[in-house]
Amino acid sequence: MGAMLSEGWCEVQEDGTSKVVCPFHALEFDSHGCTILPGTNKKTLPQMQPLELIIKDDFIWSYGDCEPKIPIPDILEKISQDYEFIGYTADTSADTDLRSMLLIMHDYNHQNGTHRDLFEIIEVRFEKFIDNGYHSEAFFNTPTAPKTFWEKLKQPSQFLLPDVIKAHLENYFPSLVIFYGNNPFGKFAQCHLFVPESLTKTRTYVLLFGEVNNPLAKLLKKNFLDLSKVVVEQDTDILSKIYADAPQKIKLNNEGGMDWVKRNFYTWEKSYQ
Repeated sequence: MGAMLSEGWCEVQEDGTSKVVCPFHALEFDSHGCTILPGTNKKTLPQMQPLELIIKDDFIWSYGDCEPKIPIPDILEKISQDYEFIGYTADTSADTDLRSMLLIMHDYNHQNGTHRDLFEIIEVRFEKFIDNGYHSEAFFNTPTAPKTFWEKLKQPSQFLLPDVIKAHLENYFPSLVIFYGNNPFGKFAQCHLFVPESLTKTRTYVLLFGEVNNPLAKLLKKNFLDLSKVVVEQDTDILSKIYADAPQKIKLNNEGGMDWVKRNFYTWEKSYQ
């Protein structure tokens, strides 16, 4: 029926091997992709093709049997060496194509509207955009509305935010955006990953790393993860309120990131024609 095996579970066998169980019919598939038909001893032909996995330090990658166009970035290995892993969050299957998802992530003006309730950003002060082909970096800062201690107490996530959010984004087309920032408890690296599931669906999730200066930060790990989750929820929600393929009639300042996404999609697709 086309159910996703990644949403199933594993069953350990007597010989120590494991089988992947389909979440729909609970059929067990072995490492060759074969299952036993219910009520019989008949083994089916392989129904799946094993994927070659690439293991780099603490991370497992796969190109899904596609020929790699660019090498796997090694930035996550560097981050995991310099920061403590806080956790994984915001695993979301969004009803949008990969290009639209990346455009909103690289629209440096959208924080004012999309994340208004969360950050209350006053303005975006853009500094520079560095274009290195399929790799880029952006630097900007965003002052937030001043809040009293009692106002923050009503919305505790505000304690995690500085008065001025100084952002450094590092981008690896087409699958990775890293937001480096600071808060009152130390530095963090918020790694957003993007995986196209189909032409109209994109899966995204966050790996959060931190360099904590305050012992209290260790007690606030869940709060940091919840904050990252809200950011993703707001991004995916606004995508449902955007008309697909609407022509852009107004160009704002500081759209270098969006231009970078559009150009790379054009050259990426053109190279396969």
